Amino acid sequence: MLSIGEFSKICKVSTKTLRYYDEIGLIHPEDINPENGYRYYSIRQLRKMLLINRLKSYHFSLEEIKNILDVEEDQAEEKLGSALHRKRKEVQEKINAYEYTLTQLNHDILRAEKGKPMMSWLDDIEVVLSETQPINILYIRQMMSSDDYTLGYEKYFSRLYERIAVDKLTLLGTPMTIYHSPEYNPAGNDTEFAIPIEETVKGTRDLPGGLCAKSVLKGPYAELTSVYAKLREWVENEGYELAQSPYEVYVTDHLHAAVSEDIVTEVYFPIKKKERGAYHAKQ
Repeated sequence: MLSIGEFSKICKVSTKTLRYYDEIGLIHPEDINPENGYRYYSIRQLRKMLLINRLKSYHFSLEEIKNILDVEEDQAEEKLGSALHRKRKEVQEKINAYEYTLTQLNHDILRAEKGKPMMSWLDDIEVVLSETQPINILYIRQMMSSDDYTLGYEKYFSRLYERIAVDKLTLLGTPMTIYHSPEYNPAGNDTEFAIPIEETVKGTRDLPGGLCAKSVLKGPYAELTSVYAKLREWVENEGYELAQSPYEVYVTDHLHAAVSEDIVTEVYFPIKKKERGAYHAKQ
């Protein structure tokens, strides 16, 4: 048996932390002396403590680690393997995000060294006029908080795809999101998830066609705000105004893109010409 001090020294974990791990049920002392309260750990618990340390180094939370370890022995390796695969994916996504950030930093530094304004990259975003056709969409409309978006997209699009499969509906296009709120509110935004289909059934509606200002983003979704800013600037400068809610069409998504730079998103601003008097009043 090892005293808590010796166990702490070998595993490089403070005795205070070991006591906390005992409180939360992560790893208990093998024995506690009832007379003096001294805690003792067995030699075999060294492996468990080292596994906990290794999982912490992989950025698993204590709750996640407890969940991984709290399993029948015959299922332990399978559960651990699944958890490691999920964590590897999370880490890789973070690495990709940091690599993209580094690329942006290098571009901004290069612009600064050439004497160009940092925001001059907005000029590289192309805007075109596009005449869209009416489409029939299967949709779910929800109030979404800022915290809901990441999981919400997959959740609601999965529901729509499930409905299409169960009812044997005919898919006509890729997923899209329509943003109806007049302003951004972290507490909740009126968001419509939709997929174009052929059949007119319950839960479908017509998305009108018409003139749109369109831009295509090739890169991570974090850059969409820049595309929106450029589109809104273009709309104003060209004498147009928004006619309907803007929407995004996901030509590819993060699940099917090897790297974030491969994600392709089309952004549409339905527009109409401003009345001539109103337009010139702002010039």
